Amino acid sequence: MAEARPHVTVTDDPSQSAFLATLDDGTVAGFAEYTRHPDAVVFTHTEVAPAYDGQGIGGQLAAGALALVRESGDLVVPLCPFIRGYMARHPEYDALLRTRTDFGTRVAGPGTDQPGAGQPEAE
Repeated sequence: MAEARPHVTVTDDPSQSAFLATLDDGTVAGFAEYTRHPDAVVFTHTEVAPAYDGQGIGGQLAAGALALVRESGDLVVPLCPFIRGYMARHPEYDALLRTRTDFGTRVAGPGTDQPGAGQPEAE
């Protein structure tokens, strides 16, 4: 029987410039650091405590942080490799991209809304 994944609540802690993934018991299991600009959140580093590796905390953290950015009306610059990889696998967040972004498997963001957008660039 598969083990249940822990539930996390994602909150923004501006004093730490980080989105925090908190378990139901109050334990902070991970964080996504950022630098905030007037119209964008630049994700710089994401980390999940080793005790929670492989339990889906990182994905819940990324989804929750991106949802909070969407609610705030800001855009995203995914410099952090984890957030960038998450966004590459989840095109539903493409509208949050501040700049045109080449994910390797597809291109998304401003200027890619023409026919064929989201497809790899021709060489």
